[in-house]
Amino acid sequence: MDCIREAKEVDESPIEGVLAVGTAVYGYRNLPMAAATKILFIGGTGYIGKFLVEASAVAGHPTFALVRHSTLSNPSKLPIIERFKALGVNLVPGDLFDHESLVKAIKQVDVVVCTVGFKLLADQDKIISAMKEAGNVKRFVPSEFGNDVDRVNTVDPAKTVFATKAKIRRAIEAEGIPYTYVCNFFFSGYFLPSLCQSGATVPPRDKVVILGDGDPKAVFNKEEDIAIYTIKAVDDPRTLNKTLYVKPEANIYSFNELVSLWEKKIGKSLERVYVPEDQLLKLIQESSYPEVVLLSIGHSCFVKGDQTRFDIEPSFGVEASQLYPDVKFTTVDEFLQHFV
Repeated sequence: MDCIREAKEVDESPIEGVLAVGTAVYGYRNLPMAAATKILFIGGTGYIGKFLVEASAVAGHPTFALVRHSTLSNPSKLPIIERFKALGVNLVPGDLFDHESLVKAIKQVDVVVCTVGFKLLADQDKIISAMKEAGNVKRFVPSEFGNDVDRVNTVDPAKTVFATKAKIRRAIEAEGIPYTYVCNFFFSGYFLPSLCQSGATVPPRDKVVILGDGDPKAVFNKEEDIAIYTIKAVDDPRTLNKTLYVKPEANIYSFNELVSLWEKKIGKSLERVYVPEDQLLKLIQESSYPEVVLLSIGHSCFVKGDQTRFDIEPSFGVEASQLYPDVKFTTVDEFLQHFV
């Protein structure tokens, strides 16, 4: 999830290996040209944002990115900005905290997509105010891109982050702003390279730590796939005022199943060390930022099973891989094969 990325202070992956590889690698070449829905991205140079901006531009949408002057002069952001320019993205000077610039940017588009990190989640109320004044937005996709925050059962600090997202949902609904919430659960690019091991950069080959008993199931989706599904949904009437869940069956694994899959790939059994819930809760109480964020998210997903303990009902949601069967998404099996 985006908040985990920022908590670990690694909200940017090397852009050379993420965006500059080429659109053919991502499968965007298979996307049909979309209708000319104009899309504005707020937070588009962040971790998940850059994937969404690229997917929008390649799909044929007139694509706009709100960019602060400090971002344009930031050397670490330069590769992303240059990639956006190459894709024909319209860079719009502005700031989340500058109401006039927000309104001006929003008036140019049909859809607003926000991908700000967890430190700015509450400030999305400024976007809501600007959209209300502009009066032209046909759809708002707020910064979610994780668990369904209306269906979680966890502890702080994750509890507070989820509550902030839920508060923004209620504000959107209260103002009558058309919306789509996107719940993609775990980012494959963050969790799978380490097999969900805190502090690791490669999958384990000797010992693996498993939160809880390893049986609750979680969902893992590649960032490029999440972006493609989201862009397909922004002007789809079937996703209007609904939650889009990126939850393909092939990407649903329990922690135990994930370890077993990896063991099969490397031809070796790992020592499994289980952390029971009472011990995990104690660790959460004793840990400091950013580790405490990771542990509380782990408690939600791997102990409480918050990602898969409910059914998707037509009254509130739709599932992306069923809605868009033409998208060739990357499975967990395929993703892990690169690390064998």
